[in-house]
Amino acid sequence: MEPVLPVLALEPTFHLGQEPIVPLAILLLVILVVPILFERLRIPGLVGLVGSGVVLGPSGWNLFHTDFSIINLLSDIGLIYLMFLVGLEQDFRQLHQSRKQAWGFAGFSFMIPLLTGIFIGKICGWGTNTSLFIGCLFSSYTLLAYPLLSSLGVINNQAISISIKATVLTDIGAVLILAIFLSSQPTEAFSLSYILTDLGRLIIYTTIIWVGFDWAGQEFFRRSGDDEGNKFLFVLLSVFIALMSCQLLGIAKIVGAFLAGLVVNTVVGESPTKEKITFVGSVLFIPVFFVNLGILINFPTESSRITVLELILLGFVSVIVSKFVAALLAKLCYGYNWQEMFTMWSISLPQVSITLVGTFLGYRAGWLSTEVFFSIVALVLMTSTLGVVLTDRLAVALTPTPQPETLTVNLPEAKSPEKPSIFTIVLPIYNPHTQHYLMEMAALLARFEKSKIIPLNIAPAAARMDAAQLEVSLEKSERLLAKATDQSLGWKIETVPLLRIDNAYGTGISRAAREQKASLIVMGWGKRNGLRSRLFGNVTDSVLWASHCSVAVTRLVESPQKIQRILVPLENLTSPVLPAVKFAQMLAEANQAQVTVLNVCDRRVSSSKIAARRSQLTVLVSQLALPNPPEIQMIAHENIAQAILQAARLYDLVVLPFIRNYQIPGGLVMSDLTTQIAKHLTCSIVILKAAENTQVIKISKTIANTSYMI
Repeated sequence: MEPVLPVLALEPTFHLGQEPIVPLAILLLVILVVPILFERLRIPGLVGLVGSGVVLGPSGWNLFHTDFSIINLLSDIGLIYLMFLVGLEQDFRQLHQSRKQAWGFAGFSFMIPLLTGIFIGKICGWGTNTSLFIGCLFSSYTLLAYPLLSSLGVINNQAISISIKATVLTDIGAVLILAIFLSSQPTEAFSLSYILTDLGRLIIYTTIIWVGFDWAGQEFFRRSGDDEGNKFLFVLLSVFIALMSCQLLGIAKIVGAFLAGLVVNTVVGESPTKEKITFVGSVLFIPVFFVNLGILINFPTESSRITVLELILLGFVSVIVSKFVAALLAKLCYGYNWQEMFTMWSISLPQVSITLVGTFLGYRAGWLSTEVFFSIVALVLMTSTLGVVLTDRLAVALTPTPQPETLTVNLPEAKSPEKPSIFTIVLPIYNPHTQHYLMEMAALLARFEKSKIIPLNIAPAAARMDAAQLEVSLEKSERLLAKATDQSLGWKIETVPLLRIDNAYGTGISRAAREQKASLIVMGWGKRNGLRSRLFGNVTDSVLWASHCSVAVTRLVESPQKIQRILVPLENLTSPVLPAVKFAQMLAEANQAQVTVLNVCDRRVSSSKIAARRSQLTVLVSQLALPNPPEIQMIAHENIAQAILQAARLYDLVVLPFIRNYQIPGGLVMSDLTTQIAKHLTCSIVILKAAENTQVIKISKTIANTSYMI
C-alpha cells in the first residue's frame, strides 16, 4: 500500500473555480435572468448583458477573464451568428412598395451620420481612415422598437413602414464599407487601386456565394424532405464554408456571414428551419457575445476619463443630431407630419447589431483605441435605451393604420339553402382523453355548415410495410377512428375516417388536409417532449407552418356545447382581425353564443384616437356581413395582456389570432402578447391561424408548459 500513497498525494487538488463548467454555468444564469429583468423595465436586454459582462469582468468582480477560451469561442460564434441573422432578416421584397421613399430615407440616415462621424474624427485629430471607420459605425440602425410599434398597431403607417424598409439598405452599405476596412491593416493607405481590387474580390465572392449556395440549398432542401434537423445542419455548414472562403480570399468574416444570411433567406423563406436557426443563435451564442463585449471593457483611468466623457458626449450628440436631420429631410421630401417625423427619428437611433460587431472587430484589429472602444459601446447602450423609450412615447400618438384584409381566408361563407356547403373539417386524433371535446367542437361547426368531418389518424411508417410495429400502430389507429365515427352518429353529420401512413405526424396531417381539400384543421394542444422537439418543433408547429388551410389549435377545458360567451381580443388592428372574428361568430351561431371583440389601447392614447380605432374596427367587422354582429369593446389600459386576462374571466372561450413573433437579430425582444395570454388563461382557448397567412409566431413558447395532446 505504501507505493500508492505518493501517487495519491500527487493528484491535483480539486478547485471549483478552475473548472470550465463553473464560468459556463454562471454565464448561462446571466443569459437567462438578466434580459428578463431588463425587458420588464422596458430596457433592451442587451444593456443588461453588456453590463453583466462589465460587472463579472476585470473591471468588476473579476470572475471572468478575457482569456477564458470557452467564452471567447462562444463569443466568436455569436459574433458570426449575429451578422448571419442580420442578413437572414433582410427582406428585399419590402422595397418593391414605396421604393422611392425607402431609398430616400435610407440615403439620408446613412450618409448624414457617415459624414458626421468623419467630421468628429477630424475634430479629434484622427486620420481619414479612422474617421471614415467611425462614420461607418454610425450609419446603420437596429429595429429594437419593432415589438412596440407592432403592439401599437402602427406598422402599416407609411412613415413607420419606410423606416423599417430602409434598414435593408443601411445595413448593406455599412457592411460593405466595414469589409474594406477590416480586410486591411490600420497603417495601410487606401488608394483607388486598392479599393477597386477589394471591391472586385467582394463582387466575385458575392457572385460565387449567391449562385453556388442558392443552387446547393435549393437542391438539398428538395432532397432532404421533411427532416428539419438535416436542414438546420446544412445551414450551419453553409455559414462556416462561407467563412472559410472569406479567409482564403482575404475578406472580412462578417461579409461571409452576412451574405450567407442573405442567401439562406432566399432558400428557407418563412419556414420552420428559419425559426430554429434564429432560436439557437438568440438563446445562446449572441447573448454570450454581448456579455464578452462587457468583459473586454476597461474603465478609463483618471488621466483619460475626461477624454472618454468628451468622446461619449460628442458621439451621442452627433448621432442624435444626424438622425434628426435625416428624419427632417424625409419629412420635407415626402410630406410626413411632425409626429411621424419624430417617430422615424426615434426608430433610427439604436445603434446595435452592425455597430457593435464593427466596434468589436475594429478594436481587435487596432482601428480603435481603448478609449474609443469604451465610448462607442457606451453610445450603443445609450442610443438603444433612448430610442426604445422615445418610440414608446412618440408612436402612441400616431393613428393606427389597419391592415387590408380579404375574405378569402378559407373559412365558410354564410349558409345558403340553395348552395350545398363545400366546407370540410379535418380532425387529427391521437389522444383518446381529449378526442371527445375535439369531436364536439368539429361537430358543432360541421352541423351548422352542413359539412363533413374527416377524422384523421397518422400511423408512423416503418422500413418494411409488414413490420410488427406498423401492424400494432394500424390497429390502434383503427380503434381511434372507429370511436370517432361512433361519436359522430349522435350529431347526424357526415363522417369519413381517414387512416394515413406517413414518416412524420405534422407533414402527414398537412398533406392529408391538402389532398382532401380541407377548409379547416381542428387539432389539440400539442405538448413538447425531448430536446429534439424543443429545438425542431412538435406536430403543432409543423402543421401551423405547412398547412394550406386555416388551423384551429384548441385547448378545451369543458364541453364546447357549454360555451356561451366568446372573447376575441385584438392587440392591434394590424393583426388578422377578420378570420378570428369570423371563426368565433361561426362557432357562436352553431351554439347560440355571444361574441365580443375586444381591443385594448394604451392608456396614453387620447379619447379621439380611441374613437378612431373603434370606427376602424367596426368597419373591418362590417365587411363580414354577419347576421348577428359581435359586440365591440375598447379598453384603455397600461398593460394590454393584463387587461385581456381580466376581461377573459367572464368568458368561456378566448379566440386568439395567430401572429408571427418578429425576431430582432439577437432575440432581444419582449414576449409576444399571445404567449403571455395563453400561458395564464384558465378558460378554453382557440389559437386560429388563417389560411394564406404566412405571419406566424413561435408556438413552442406558447404551449411549452401545457400537457394537452390530441
